[in-house]
Amino acid sequence: MVRGLDVIRRSGLVPLARPDRALRALFILRQLGPIAGAAQVAASRDDRAIGLVDELGPLTYHQLDTRSNALARAFADKGLTADSVIALLARDHRGAVDTMVAAGKLGARLLLMNTGFAKPQLVDVAKRERVSAIVYDEEFTDLIDSLDGDLPRFLAWVPEGTTPAHPTLDELITSTDDRPVAVPREPGGLILLTSGTTGTPKGAPRTVKSPLAAAQFLDRIPLRVGECTMLAAPLFHGTGLSQFLLSFALGSTVVLRRKFDPEETLRAVQDNRATALVLVPTMLRRVLDLGPEVLARYDTSSLRIVFCAGSSLPPELGNRATEAFGEVVHNLYGSTEVAVATVATPQDWREAPGTVGRAPVGCRVALYDTEGRRVTAPHEVGRVFVGSILSFEGYTDGRQKDVIDGLLSSGDVGHFDEDGRLFIDGRDDDMIVSGGENVFPGEIENLLLEHDGVAEAAVTGVPDEQYGQRLKAYVVARPAATLDADEVRAYVKANLARYKVPRDVVFLDDLPRNATGKLLKDKLAELG
Repeated sequence: MVRGLDVIRRSGLVPLARPDRALRALFILRQLGPIAGAAQVAASRDDRAIGLVDELGPLTYHQLDTRSNALARAFADKGLTADSVIALLARDHRGAVDTMVAAGKLGARLLLMNTGFAKPQLVDVAKRERVSAIVYDEEFTDLIDSLDGDLPRFLAWVPEGTTPAHPTLDELITSTDDRPVAVPREPGGLILLTSGTTGTPKGAPRTVKSPLAAAQFLDRIPLRVGECTMLAAPLFHGTGLSQFLLSFALGSTVVLRRKFDPEETLRAVQDNRATALVLVPTMLRRVLDLGPEVLARYDTSSLRIVFCAGSSLPPELGNRATEAFGEVVHNLYGSTEVAVATVATPQDWREAPGTVGRAPVGCRVALYDTEGRRVTAPHEVGRVFVGSILSFEGYTDGRQKDVIDGLLSSGDVGHFDEDGRLFIDGRDDDMIVSGGENVFPGEIENLLLEHDGVAEAAVTGVPDEQYGQRLKAYVVARPAATLDADEVRAYVKANLARYKVPRDVVFLDDLPRNATGKLLKDKLAELG
């Protein structure tokens, strides 16, 4: 508790020197929840400060506050209530933010939909979560046509020159007044969806039980009041959402772009003097792959933080990012279910590239074997379990992750080094048993990525009559690289044990990934 308060004091999140303002901020967050509450706190801090920048320009916190008042009132006029579930299927722009804040002021549940959904996934999720209305970008019209025809629809983004088929958010906002709305009886809820690398994504409700939850990020990531965050990671994903909420609560400017473009991301950092850049590893790779000549065109010296999360950050990629941007890389490990588990600071990365670091204040991480016994020895692999006040309370379909000693399974396996830093070895169901030897694909994938001719790599196990399973590598070669299967196998053999050498090597143009860059390993078998 004391340490958490000290973290919050250092960040400036709650002005502890002004108890009246601190209490008011906490009161607002309890009334409105994490999204609308964060926006309201920022507006009360300095409503003329720039809160958001997107392709249409800047909006102050005052403008965001009044726009969301009007939208919440318009939603109510359309029959939506605190019992409604409002689905959002949109890119990152002001319309998405307006919807998020307005839903909170209405006290409704907000369901953040993945923009990479296929029709069956969208239909299944909308039915399971009992969606009352959907807010969407015009580009997703064909997708949402698969939903119940009576479901209210509102357009968040319409290309210039397009005639909207349904009411737009701008029309709703201008149709009513922007006076403050009545405080809901309870804070609005928030439903995140799991990554959905296989099957229909599960719903993971998220509630913020204590304002001290922010300390889990701020303890090891030095975000501060009144700065600027370039948010490349999408808002529907836990990585983007968490840093969006923190930046708003800190009264910082959030810069959004509808679609990720690596060079435009650098331009946005430069033009807005961003102090933090938030992205997932595949985005970071695309930025760095622009090459030194393009990187040198943009002034990114304002960056104090490159925040990377959402999937594994390979050592070679983190090292390249450190070389390009300096010692500013912060690698967060967590999941939709457990939220924050550990964070690797630049010092952690310098001393142990590939680590996901240590648990911040308010988090506990422990390893257990398959029998539920605690694993404590350095370098001994165990299942990763996490305790956090941000952990979810079970999926919306009633299911739950494994729990041991009050800690929630992350679904991964990992090990600690001698200094207590955590390393993730892979998913607990990814382990390949070949000829009686246990192999985790991540070690081989990380090694392959260190080869000058390899841009991307994935390793899976395939059935084998003699060994039970054998290793199969899928490789994306760099442009102009001359690389064949024998060279790949020889490279692995020179660096790892013989049983870790892939018998099969398949070259692909791209690896299959979902909208947040996570590898879809179940799709690899279809590609060769």
